[in-house]
Amino acid sequence: MRAVDIIAKKRDGHVLTEEEIRWFVQGYVRGEIPDYQAAAWCMAVFFRGMTPEETAVLTDVMARSGEVLDLHHMAPRVVDKHSSGGVGDKTTLVVGPLVASTGLPVAKMSGRGLGFTGGTLDKLESIPGFRVELTREEFMRQVAEVGLVVAAQTAELVPADRQLYALRDATATVESLPLIASSIMSKKLAGGADAIVLDVKVGNGAFMRTLEEARALAELMVDIGRHHGREVTALLSDMNQPLGWAVGNALEVKEAIQTLHGEGPPDFTEHCLTVAAHMLYLGDKAPSLEAASHLARQQLGSGAAWAKFKEMVAWQGGEIEAVEHPEERLPRARLVEPLPAPRSGYVAEIVAREVGLAVVLLGGGREKKGDPIDPAVGVVVHKKVGDAVEAGEPVMTIHANDADRLKAVLARLAAAVTVQEAPVEPLPLFYRVISTRDKQQREAEP
Repeated sequence: MRAVDIIAKKRDGHVLTEEEIRWFVQGYVRGEIPDYQAAAWCMAVFFRGMTPEETAVLTDVMARSGEVLDLHHMAPRVVDKHSSGGVGDKTTLVVGPLVASTGLPVAKMSGRGLGFTGGTLDKLESIPGFRVELTREEFMRQVAEVGLVVAAQTAELVPADRQLYALRDATATVESLPLIASSIMSKKLAGGADAIVLDVKVGNGAFMRTLEEARALAELMVDIGRHHGREVTALLSDMNQPLGWAVGNALEVKEAIQTLHGEGPPDFTEHCLTVAAHMLYLGDKAPSLEAASHLARQQLGSGAAWAKFKEMVAWQGGEIEAVEHPEERLPRARLVEPLPAPRSGYVAEIVAREVGLAVVLLGGGREKKGDPIDPAVGVVVHKKVGDAVEAGEPVMTIHANDADRLKAVLARLAAAVTVQEAPVEPLPLFYRVISTRDKQQREAEP
């Protein structure tokens, strides 16, 4: 085979064989195919797309490009989750402990924030001493003894995805459904998951801006899971406003702790309970989704999820006093200033993407890989779409460590909020569920 022939075949809109896809990707990982040819191939896929069968093969070869974990000696069934990224999305910090507290292990490999979306690892690292870089032995031991671990992806896992993603990021080929789906699902398969819950965000604060785009991505990932004998449930969730109140690393950890105590924002709490219920159902911890929902609420209300969170923090070197007394021990910004409502009425819009970009401007996110971040800065949203507000009442509060950045962010966020006279309907939490749980793919309300 020749790389140029495979590139030309896809460029011309033809379907690649399994052998061609495997040969090309394996050759790139081994260094036998140069970056410029891999970039050309990615661009050909970007414009010509892939069939579901091609995408399933690509996912498989990427998953098998490195180590594939087997956790079945620890549990008969392993369930994982993935969020496609959003603003204020600290779901893993609540859902992981909640699910693990029932005895269903959660072994989660998470990422860092890039652009306007936050990263779970960055949030956890705002806890003093918390270690996200674990060896394979540490990772496996914690799964066995705690039943919960959230850590960085090991170097041995899915090297093909790591190399291809860096190339896609530099060649404007990130926004390709087959490449996005294979990237996400290859990591889930290599991580040893039998069942996967996907939280696919849709809206102005997500990579998928429209419901049609999000649905297409969700259906493709569900198809990949089915092809590989996995059970997959995809939840299409709203990201037209921040999830919960807090956006910013330490602020989001504080909110997760509040939620684990039953005192979190209503929308975020309900979102976490829904995701957890689907994980418990796929993990066979309950005979129905309704029973799984009841179990999730029970674990949250009893304090079992909070206890499991603290256990994870202790095992990964985090300071327990910091999570028990977050207001005093977690990082805090020097400058705190409210953003007042411009008029009385009802909140019609809070542009999530703008809130996320504002946090990046404050220093709480990355514009490029490797940028340092300030864990203390961020934004707290006091009003959500549909809420009534009085003129001058705080809509948000900005937490900053730089006066010039604070001033710039205040002006930016003022333009991101719309208040109108007429009442506004609240935004839904979820739009659709797509699942392999039944014999045939189904769609239903969450």
